[in-house]
Amino acid sequence: MYSKEQLIEKFMEYRQMPSETEWLEFKEAKNSFDFDDLGKYFSALSNEANLKGRSSSWLFFGIKDKRPREIVGTQYRADVTSLNNLKHEIAKQTNGLTFQEIYELSLPEGRVLMFQIPAAPIGMPTSWKGHYYGRDGESLSPLSIHELEVIRHQFEVRDWSAQICHEATIGDLDSEALNIARTKFQHKYMGTRFAEDVERWDVMTFLEKAKFLRNGQLTRTAILLLGKHEAAHHLNPHPAQITWKLEAEEQAYAHFGPPFLLSVEEVFKHIRNIKFRFQPRNQLIPIELSKYDPKIVLEAINNCIAHQDYSQDARLIVIEKIDRLILQNIGGFYDGTVEDYVLRERTPERYRNAFLVQAMVNLDMIDTMGMGIRRMFLEQRKRFFPLPEYDLEDPNHVRLVVYGKLIDENYSRILIENQDLSIAEVMALDNVQKKRAIPKKTMEILKKKKLVEGRYPNIFVSASVAQVTNERAQYIKNRAFDADHYEQLILKFIDRYGPASRTDIDDLIMDKLPEILDLTQKKNKIGNLVAKMRRGKLIRNEGTYKCPKWARISIN
Repeated sequence: MYSKEQLIEKFMEYRQMPSETEWLEFKEAKNSFDFDDLGKYFSALSNEANLKGRSSSWLFFGIKDKRPREIVGTQYRADVTSLNNLKHEIAKQTNGLTFQEIYELSLPEGRVLMFQIPAAPIGMPTSWKGHYYGRDGESLSPLSIHELEVIRHQFEVRDWSAQICHEATIGDLDSEALNIARTKFQHKYMGTRFAEDVERWDVMTFLEKAKFLRNGQLTRTAILLLGKHEAAHHLNPHPAQITWKLEAEEQAYAHFGPPFLLSVEEVFKHIRNIKFRFQPRNQLIPIELSKYDPKIVLEAINNCIAHQDYSQDARLIVIEKIDRLILQNIGGFYDGTVEDYVLRERTPERYRNAFLVQAMVNLDMIDTMGMGIRRMFLEQRKRFFPLPEYDLEDPNHVRLVVYGKLIDENYSRILIENQDLSIAEVMALDNVQKKRAIPKKTMEILKKKKLVEGRYPNIFVSASVAQVTNERAQYIKNRAFDADHYEQLILKFIDRYGPASRTDIDDLIMDKLPEILDLTQKKNKIGNLVAKMRRGKLIRNEGTYKCPKWARISIN
């Protein structure tokens, strides 16, 4: 993400270039721009960025393409919602790729749009409606055969999933998996001109179109996703296996091999996905929820398959505990951070298994927009559940935790009653319910909305929520009484029993202070209270400095 100052600096730099390049394009687009042409430019600029070794290309709207490149302003998708939808609309017609960012610049001369287009991933040229585009100087043109092959062969050395299984044949593929793959491919590309032809393709044609072949031969990707169980030997010595383990009141396990296209469903069937009821505030009919949303779990397993480092000879692991699932793949988090994808809708720039990812995209198992992670978070939010967690403490493993149980019903009721909360705010609340620290500035935002209370960093659910739950008692324990309340307790003690020592006051007040405070914080609070009463001339010390005896000051 660029700041406004950085964008203006970049804009002025590109505006001063002597001419457009293969990775830079200016368009007036004063009022509109043909969507199909935009897609072609997206494909071309993405592919050219790859070929020129750049991380991204740029397309500008609202400026003339001839020097001095006068700013004319653009009204293209002036509506914010329409502009935001453009990312999704583009991704539907490409091989899953979309704009890295879309920036709006409000300049004195008019509005300028800056489209940042990611470079085509290694080994994966960017298509638009099944065709590949490039640039010939400043002109848009089909991507040449040579350039297409240059991009496709980039992964030959580094991409494990692209390697050819020289002894494998069509007989090694599972017929059911092939039929389902064909159906999924047809559904993925519904509306394109070749969708109706899919059923007429022979097996080899389908495998070629769906990116399972290289040079007419089956790849590791084909065996992994579509291969028969007994065909896994073509991947030796690398294990192609998903292990499900039950670690609860009972113990169990099962192993699943190719075809992974079918195995993910089998893994999910082993997970005990019972239903339970949750009673929202002011509703007579409870909400019935399953422990796990199938879409979330399948998305998570497919992501593990896509990003596993198969060269390290390890299994994918799905651990089922009483209240959560833990999914693990070997190999570090490959591109960016989790927050990039959840909060900033990042599009990945590179993939560990580019060939495998492309095939999985073609079967609609995953997308390449980076939306899979964000979608899991949003779906859990819709279900009022704790958000997923990525454990990246071990740099060579990615562990994803998917919760199947409510942690704090107050959190869930907040989500029900505040549907307009941003995902960033929900993530912060999720950390609060999990007793994790959040930035002080974030706490202040939540406190202003009366969602949390307490003194930083010890914050908890606010009264407005706690009072409508069955946890009022716990809230009272967490909430501090007014100082006057404690002062009156001390004065009543002195009136009845005479001067009070510090030990007497500690014994009187300690168990009435908020449970959220630790012992040291409680003692400090009592010390501050006594000092305040002394300064206010409510009590005086009739003992010594080391052994005070606090007596009431009489009011005549």
